[in-house]
Amino acid sequence: MKDILDFTHESRPQRVVFRPGAATNATAGEAAGLGLRRLLVVCGSRGTATARAVADSLGQACVGLHDGATMHVPVEVADRAVEAVRAAGADGVVAVGGGSSVGLGKAMALRTGLPLIAVPSTYSGSEMTPVWGLTEGGEKRTGRDPVVLPRSVVYDPELTLSLPVPLSVTSGINAIAHAVEALYAPDTTPLIALMAQEGVRAMAAALPAVADEPDSLEARGRALYGAWLCGSCLGATTMGLHHKLCHVLGGTFGLPHAETHTVVLPYALAYNAPAAPDAAAAVARALDTHDAPHALRELATRLGAPRSLAELGLKEADLAVAAAQTAGQAATNPRAVTVDGALAVLRAAYEGGAPEFPAG
Repeated sequence: MKDILDFTHESRPQRVVFRPGAATNATAGEAAGLGLRRLLVVCGSRGTATARAVADSLGQACVGLHDGATMHVPVEVADRAVEAVRAAGADGVVAVGGGSSVGLGKAMALRTGLPLIAVPSTYSGSEMTPVWGLTEGGEKRTGRDPVVLPRSVVYDPELTLSLPVPLSVTSGINAIAHAVEALYAPDTTPLIALMAQEGVRAMAAALPAVADEPDSLEARGRALYGAWLCGSCLGATTMGLHHKLCHVLGGTFGLPHAETHTVVLPYALAYNAPAAPDAAAAVARALDTHDAPHALRELATRLGAPRSLAELGLKEADLAVAAAQTAGQAATNPRAVTVDGALAVLRAAYEGGAPEFPAG
């Protein structure tokens, strides 16, 4: 982490509403506050019931519901959504659901310039970032643009009550990954470091409670609070090896987003720890451990998450291709990412063994 006397911090304009029931009793007010009168609600096919409830709460301000969101935002899916928003004559978009829905909303904002309101139902954290992603020709491209940052985020812990425990766990560890990378990012700040440590602590404590009592609104709220902090960290800093690996594995090989982040995180952190000891120590403090990579792997294993990329369907022959793609993208990582280095991380994650790498 940077010296406290040498940093630049930028706060981005965004309003957050956080309370049970907010999805249906606050979204309309957020839209009105932004001067929006014709809203298209977007979601994935499995989230239509929740999205319909939000759409109904908007009353006459809702001009339609588009349920075409899919994982990794294929460019053709974004094209259809842009056509839908233009055909409806909408002046804003409300994305309801997980990272796929918010990602599609961002793609629409990027193409049209329309303001976006996010109503997240998972712990992905995408709603707190100006990062967009599109997959085309088997490759996922990402970028940053302030126009895709949701103008308002409506956090409602009640929406996460129906999130299955396995997905809750992987979505939560995906959020932790955002905070971990923020701690060793070249543009981190003291404020981001505080948020990252609190986000890791809150999420790591909440996930076992969610697993033990999925209907606990308090546990769900604590997890969503952690996701908010972790997502904010990702939105303020530059992504490194972990996220680059996951973007390649998802965009090129179609691996599931949250599960991939969960498997890769301990190995990416173990690889970077020798070059970012302060960041690794901060994660360890947040987890109340002396070995952060092993603690992260143990947390995921204890809660029944996938343990290896092989479990997720990656083929051993894919490792070299993924390593070559990753090595060309992870320029801001604290430890140099060579093809051999990326391959070592990928192979360890593929096998699912202990997250240990020699320094150098």
